[in-house]
Amino acid sequence: MVAPCDLAAALQRRASLAAFLVNLAGALSLGVYMLVVYPLQGVVSPFLEQGIGLGAVVSFTVVAGLTAYRSASPWFASMREWLQTDRAPTPEQCRAVLRMPARYARMTAVRWLVAIVVFGAVDSTVSWSFAREVAVATVLAGLTATAAVYLAIEWTMRPAFARALAPPAPPDARSLGIGRRLLLTWLLCSGVPILMLALVPVARDVDDPHTLVAPTMFAAAMALFTGFLATKLATAAVTRPIRSLRRGVEAVAEGDLDVTVPVDDGSEVGRLQAGFNAMVGGLRERERLRDLYGRQVGSDVARAALEQGAQLGGRRTEVSALYVDVIGSTSLAEREAPERVVALLNDFFTAVVDVVDAHGGLVNKFEGDAALCVFGAPVADPDHAGRALAAARELHRRLRALDGGLEAAIGVASGTAVAGYVGAVTRFEYTVVGDAVNEAARLSEAAKRRPGRLLASAAALERAGRSEAARWRRDGEILLRGRSAPTRLAIPVGAQPPQPGRAVLHGQSAG
Repeated sequence: MVAPCDLAAALQRRASLAAFLVNLAGALSLGVYMLVVYPLQGVVSPFLEQGIGLGAVVSFTVVAGLTAYRSASPWFASMREWLQTDRAPTPEQCRAVLRMPARYARMTAVRWLVAIVVFGAVDSTVSWSFAREVAVATVLAGLTATAAVYLAIEWTMRPAFARALAPPAPPDARSLGIGRRLLLTWLLCSGVPILMLALVPVARDVDDPHTLVAPTMFAAAMALFTGFLATKLATAAVTRPIRSLRRGVEAVAEGDLDVTVPVDDGSEVGRLQAGFNAMVGGLRERERLRDLYGRQVGSDVARAALEQGAQLGGRRTEVSALYVDVIGSTSLAEREAPERVVALLNDFFTAVVDVVDAHGGLVNKFEGDAALCVFGAPVADPDHAGRALAAARELHRRLRALDGGLEAAIGVASGTAVAGYVGAVTRFEYTVVGDAVNEAARLSEAAKRRPGRLLASAAALERAGRSEAARWRRDGEILLRGRSAPTRLAIPVGAQPPQPGRAVLHGQSAG
């Protein structure tokens, strides 16, 4: 990473060197025309033999390059100010950076206008026709150099553009768009060379067609060189950000939402880059909200809400409910520090979420030190009972392995329930309401009095597949609190049964 001060100094050197080389190429082409092309037409001047014309070209190039560096220093000093403070530039500072190519091009045009006067005055001592021809060639060379300087500086200054446009670009930040760049490229590739070719026979007495060969070949060579240079710069200014955008799109398609592309152009290309970054930022925000929502209500509920919408009401469906409740939470809070209690409960709920998710269930809600888990909603599952029973067995083992001596009782029941959104229009939650939910809570309460801490209803066992049903056995019946009919029980194979008889439990409702 280049330091801000070093970046500004490096860009000033690179921009000045680029402008110098472009102007040098234009001056050399003019010198070639003065010393080679014109004499090939049969005009040989003692003045040219002394090299005074070439000296003027060399002097102009050196002086123009040195003064260009000094003239650009205040521009880069302003850039250095906001780079040093490591802050976003103001809109005016951003526009100042984006105007760099235009400033360099304007400065180049002014120097070539001076060159027309200087070269014309020097060459008029040879002949007026020669001075006129050199003046025309200087105008064409100046046009070419000005356009090439703009493209070269725009390419050189892209690191500064990226820093200036890192925040959202100001609404009036402007640069040459793709259309104007292509027009500028046409000017370099076709406009100036064609004009040069058109002016070759003008004001000449063409007695010998061979005298047109040298200027024609010179114009063709200039067209090839400037055409290559301009096309390279113009296409790179468009294809490079497009390749960056393509890589960004591919990364997003693969799920990488942390990708960004540098905004290093003030035209519609930069707007496209900034728009891509804004779009990916919106996707990141949506994914964060979706993740947060999924953590609150479960990934299946979140996915269904995003795809189908959410509204009050629900639908009847067959579900299995798993209710798990911590035993002795009141005494636990009395003997342990609050931080320790929170840590134990977090370990407890982590185990619940991991096991239920692994078996395709939904942790519908946390209720203090208890959790209600549902299988078969919101996504229907023909084996919801088998999954709930398997989750109950695994969760029973997992909770017993936790450190801290935390115990929990588990109840599983199956039946018809209504799954949907309950609450008000402005605030609601997804839940499952039905007898199976209440029965699972009562079974969890009854399991607290059983050695195995795990009870299921025989109805859940009947709905389970053979593989899971074989791991359970029936174990009598019990009259649960608040119910008029006894509930037939099932416990895992190998679990210790209670004393024979029927028990009636009393206490607070859990559902």
